[in-house]
Amino acid sequence: MIVAVDKTNVYAAAEVHSASWRESHRSFCAPDFIARHTPERQREYIGKKMRSGSRFYMLVDGVPVGIVSVTGDLIEDLYVLPEKQGMGYGTELLRFAVEKCRGVPTLWILENNEKAAAFYRGKGFKKTGRTGRVADGLDEIEFEFK
Repeated sequence: MIVAVDKTNVYAAAEVHSASWRESHRSFCAPDFIARHTPERQREYIGKKMRSGSRFYMLVDGVPVGIVSVTGDLIEDLYVLPEKQGMGYGTELLRFAVEKCRGVPTLWILENNEKAAAFYRGKGFKKTGRTGRVADGLDEIEFEFK
């Protein structure tokens, strides 16, 4: 079941975001940067994005297992708990998010996140050729649903 994130369940969404973000970025981010992504920090991040118009959704299968956000046609923050990956939850969240978009769904990933790139390519997303600088030597790349 996919539910909207609100003030009653935002901490559960933040716990999912924190655990899955830390695991997905562990191979290419510094340990001190990883450590800063606590559930408390991610709750603030989610709250700020929601106040700016992003809609967050959480997939619950007995317990919260994944989240995604949608802002217009932009899909962000798709995270599934590490121990729940490979079970179709990410696909379910992505399909849900695509349906929430009004136009062509787009998303951005770090250029060195090969696992995410492979996942999105397998679901019909293609690189647009647009990039954005995140930090010195690190870019994001945009994908859109074809």
